[in-house]
Amino acid sequence: MSASTIRRCCPRRFASRRRKVPREPMSEPRLRSVRCVADADCHRMVYDDYGPLESPHAVVCVHGLTRNAGDFERLARALAADGWRVLAPDIAGRGRSERLADPQAYGVPQYVRDIVTMLAHARVETVDWIGTSMGGLIGMGLAVLPGHPVRRMLLNDVGPRVPKAALRRIADYVGVPWRFEDFEDALAHLRKAYEPFGLTEEADWRELARISLRREEDGTLTNNYDLRIAAPFEAIADEDLELWDLWDGLRLTEPPMVLRGARSDLLLAEDIEGMTRRGPGARPMEIEGCGHAPTLMVPDQIALVRGWLGEKPAPGAAA
Repeated sequence: MSASTIRRCCPRRFASRRRKVPREPMSEPRLRSVRCVADADCHRMVYDDYGPLESPHAVVCVHGLTRNAGDFERLARALAADGWRVLAPDIAGRGRSERLADPQAYGVPQYVRDIVTMLAHARVETVDWIGTSMGGLIGMGLAVLPGHPVRRMLLNDVGPRVPKAALRRIADYVGVPWRFEDFEDALAHLRKAYEPFGLTEEADWRELARISLRREEDGTLTNNYDLRIAAPFEAIADEDLELWDLWDGLRLTEPPMVLRGARSDLLLAEDIEGMTRRGPGARPMEIEGCGHAPTLMVPDQIALVRGWLGEKPAPGAAA
């Protein structure tokens, strides 16, 4: 019996086979994970993948020290709606990603290795990098390697020098546990802890709290990261972190865009001046009303990033 005869006899069966499966809206993230390797373990890193899955080019958004991929949800949705593919990982020990067996492994060299593993898993060949604080340092660590995939870079309130006063401030809070019975109490604490972010809208604060907290089995709310990420800070918090050699070694297609919170204690105005004169140069922009660091969650900052990327998506991205 021929295939055409079978189709005539069983039209419903073949109609169901031809029915198209609804596609996810491009602005909705696909939850993905990849197994990465450290000296003492294998661990899974979770990442959100927005936009055209087949694109070999992606915007990679990497969060700060105690943060996670949720910080970029609004930005990533906006960029995906423009046709960009966006990858936003939870770096090891944060959010949904697994913790490292050795707390001393929490550092930029390990994170760079994990990012390279993620890019291979996602079949991404070239990258535009957006990094907040630690995320910017990871991008710099990647973009000095021979054969690296980074074309362009936006550094959000971070540069090649981190003053010891800022390092000490971070060291003093990063390992402190939070534990709240009530969301409103947690929200009040976060308003104080993250005041430098410069948020003004109630909805933004509640969104930030949702991203920042993890609910334990007993119902309490606590830090959404492994407190042991504090371990490496004891060795570096007593002097300025100087990474000018790293800055001088960056090889990109254009000078990085560098955002600075006007009240930042981590990226100083004097260092911005040095960044414009050395290495790849810099295109600085100061963000009023905040310190360390601009959230990239609010409309004007999202518009700024969209302008930096340009209106036309990268080759290989769906228009």
